[in-house]
Amino acid sequence: MALSHNLGFPRIGRDRELKKALEAYWRGELSEVGLRSTGQQLRATHWQVQKEAGIDLLPVGDFAWYDQVLTHSLMFGVIPERFRPKSGKPTLETLFAMARGTVAAEHGSSCCGGAHAQEMTKWFDTNYHYLVPEFTRDQQFALSWEQLFEEVKEAIALGHNVKPVVIGPLTYLWLGKAKGEEFDRLELLESLLPVYGEVLQRLAGLGVEWVQIDEPILSLDLPQDWKNAFERAYNLLQRDPLKKLVATYFAGLEDNLGLAASLPVDGLHIDLVRAPEQFPGILDRLPAYKVLSLGIVNGRNVWRTDLNQALEILQQAQERLGDRLWVAPSCSLLHSPVDLGREDRLDEELKSWLAFAVQKCEEIAVLTLALNDPNNSQVQAALELSRSVQATRAASPRIHKPEVQARLAAVTARDSQRHSPFETRIKLQREHLQLPLFPTTTIGSFPQTSAIRLARQSFKAGKISEAEYTEAMYSEIRHAVEVQENLGLDVLVHGEAERNDMVEYFAEQLDGYAFTRFGWVQSYGSRCVKPAVIYGDLSRPKAMTVEWIRYAQGLTNKVMKGMLTGPVTMLMWSFPRDDISREQQARQLALAIRDEVVDLERAGIRIVQIDEAAFREGLPLRKAQWNNYLNWATEAFRLCASGVADETQIHTHMCYSEFNDVIESIAAMDADVITIETSRSDMELLDAFEAFDYPNEIGPGVYDIHSPRVPDTREMVQLLRKAARRIPAQRLWVNPDCGLKTRGWAETEAALVNMVVAAQTLRKEFA
Repeated sequence: MALSHNLGFPRIGRDRELKKALEAYWRGELSEVGLRSTGQQLRATHWQVQKEAGIDLLPVGDFAWYDQVLTHSLMFGVIPERFRPKSGKPTLETLFAMARGTVAAEHGSSCCGGAHAQEMTKWFDTNYHYLVPEFTRDQQFALSWEQLFEEVKEAIALGHNVKPVVIGPLTYLWLGKAKGEEFDRLELLESLLPVYGEVLQRLAGLGVEWVQIDEPILSLDLPQDWKNAFERAYNLLQRDPLKKLVATYFAGLEDNLGLAASLPVDGLHIDLVRAPEQFPGILDRLPAYKVLSLGIVNGRNVWRTDLNQALEILQQAQERLGDRLWVAPSCSLLHSPVDLGREDRLDEELKSWLAFAVQKCEEIAVLTLALNDPNNSQVQAALELSRSVQATRAASPRIHKPEVQARLAAVTARDSQRHSPFETRIKLQREHLQLPLFPTTTIGSFPQTSAIRLARQSFKAGKISEAEYTEAMYSEIRHAVEVQENLGLDVLVHGEAERNDMVEYFAEQLDGYAFTRFGWVQSYGSRCVKPAVIYGDLSRPKAMTVEWIRYAQGLTNKVMKGMLTGPVTMLMWSFPRDDISREQQARQLALAIRDEVVDLERAGIRIVQIDEAAFREGLPLRKAQWNNYLNWATEAFRLCASGVADETQIHTHMCYSEFNDVIESIAAMDADVITIETSRSDMELLDAFEAFDYPNEIGPGVYDIHSPRVPDTREMVQLLRKAARRIPAQRLWVNPDCGLKTRGWAETEAALVNMVVAAQTLRKEFA
């Protein structure tokens, strides 16, 4: 009998219950007992939902209070000295301090000082963020956090058949960073493995049969010493109890296929959505005793699975594997919204094309049932419905638009080039803008207050008129401009009060996008995003931001930036179509944004920022595929940015990315100014810009907006001095590391006061 299982389920809840509970706890409005009760209720609900959908083996350990990598750091005792509790035993406060930073005790508020949060970066090529483990050469590992075992007990007590999920030892070490003196993280493997052994022993003692060990780095280009370490590690781990399923995802195994297939474990999971080509090869290489889990349902997108096509593949596998075949999503459903059944405002035809986490579990279950009982009437009905859905979608006239295709066909190479090289442009821009050395600015957004959210909700509900809503937003813009002028910032922004999200706001004004009410996905901690769905060809019917920015510019004599989201980020932070390439969708978006850039210039806006926060995120995991992506991604940015005169300055912003490998492509984007996150990494990311001699201007983020702590001026000055040792002072800007929408006004103003003083200090030093 084939078996169905899931690699992980969204933890935030249908109504974002976890987000709301976390934020209430951080505000002091919910006790730890209340927070833990919410978590327990969510876990019980999610296990039951999966069981009722037909999943045989349920994941446990996929729940996290902030991030699953951070949970493992606590479990293994990897707690930096600055967060180590005096009692020696970590608590929830320890966990949240590592994630969010701490406030200096002597101030009792978010004034100054405290410990900075751990570095945060993207989980492989997703929009999920994890907290980077910090390792020291003398790192001591010890089983220090009981969460996994407590949750296994919960699930078993509820009568569930469970499969605990842990991050594998090699992936965990790979995800971390050496702190202090440099050393090879692999040196820590021998001392880490005994803790894994303890984990497996404890789980076996609870009656567990199978454990899922996630090793997604097997889908990367691994150095030979890391490949060798896999063999060594799993030869040691095979002595410990439990049947072990090693899970890989997000890409194909390729040159690691033989290594993964031969590991001394009881099962292997592969991603057939991202890498269907690895299917025949794995059947030939898999030992006769080993279970093969096929990730046949897309865990990262929202389109229904073509059940008939998937079943053909599974039937081929079943002929070879028999009962050793498991059916699963491609990866954890963490990256999918929770339940399509909640959507009561979606167009019915479009809704019939979609599947969220609950529905994906149902698809996995029906495919498993089709293998075990092919003549079942439920199976036959599901297969027939799938045929109908696929045919209807393919034939729908709303998807393909001849005018969009014709415009794309007319694009030439010249359309992706600025009129003059940067050296010429920057002279004109400096003369035109008249900015001081170390010019100060922000990334774009200011706090999204409860008043802003209420006005938006009231407008959408028809409780206030469009004129009343517009005046409410104008009032917020006036406030943002007044605050910035009082602070002494050099380049202002309008604050983005009218924007619900940096992608959704634009997507709502483009043809070819659809929107959900409850399609929330966790990005990090309590931060959730609601990606729009690209269902058809994309175009801009009318201007999207011009009137808001024009109004803001009319309030001040200072330079006002126009704020846009770039084509690659629009694509990566949406659920894209699966019937045409990402490149085609990016080019359609680029032309739509190009029209907006040109309209902003016509309205008198002299700086336009086109955020490409997801540029690095979109990079394929395998280097052999990099060039193709980088070529079309940089071309898409240039296409949207190159319709303006030399005097118009183009900015872009990128956050939480490792730039070293793609610095030449970032330079090829040819933005006049790039702003980046560097504060959590203590300016380490600027090493890439120094080594490459990046030619254009740079704004390294001088403080971390994802933490409530407010760094003092001295801290920012030190970071800027580090930056000035790498980048010539005349090419440096001063800014936070990201937008300020998630912060409150008090901490925002306090931090920006310190930032402006830091810039003034540097101007005196470099005068």
